[in-house]
Amino acid sequence: MFQHSELKQKQRQLREGFPEDVGLRVHRAISWIGRAEREKQDPDAAFIFLWIAFNAAYADESDVETTKPLGERRQFIDLIDRLVELDADARLYYAVWDRFRGPIAKLMENRFIFRPFWLNQNGIAGNEQWAKTFRKSAERFVRSMADKDTAYILREVFDRLYMLRCQMMHGGTTWNGKVNRSQVKDGAAIMSTLLPVMVDIMMDSPEEDWGRPFYPVISPPTTRGVRQRNSI
Repeated sequence: MFQHSELKQKQRQLREGFPEDVGLRVHRAISWIGRAEREKQDPDAAFIFLWIAFNAAYADESDVETTKPLGERRQFIDLIDRLVELDADARLYYAVWDRFRGPIAKLMENRFIFRPFWLNQNGIAGNEQWAKTFRKSAERFVRSMADKDTAYILREVFDRLYMLRCQMMHGGTTWNGKVNRSQVKDGAAIMSTLLPVMVDIMMDSPEEDWGRPFYPVISPPTTRGVRQRNSI
């Protein structure tokens, strides 16, 4: 398992050769991975910091008009597919199969992080058959596990984790609450292993077009001969 210190050391060694956009992405993502590592006793905080790191890796400014749930989901699915394709050493594969087959299966059986379930709970038309959809999703997931389809499994896992992220960030959970402990703990553990691998693959493929990150560093006009930069 990668640690923040290893990622940071590699980034310092390679950053001079990084294009500006990928350099900014990995710099930001690594900083939040490091922050998450400090939350060993608080999986809620660790999960939030890790999702910020993930967001730094996938968010594309060119899709600013589509950053609603479906647009954002498409962004991170695209990133996952590319990372699996570029993962020559199958690091994501082994992370999934060696460490998290059990927790991932448990996560996928949890209806409380299944988006159609909550859409139906909130009276959104078209989601009345959420239970049937949930069963079909579970059946396909089992087939994908048997086929060791890493890309599909990661897409589904992060889709469920995105629902958990929405619950937390929109005030739909209680800090350290009893009713959501398993998905938060498993989610934080899964992300703490997968995200460093994802960022490492990005650093190994700087020539790829990873897109323009949100909120790039902007240099404001010169003031009294001193060129300033924002601190984001």
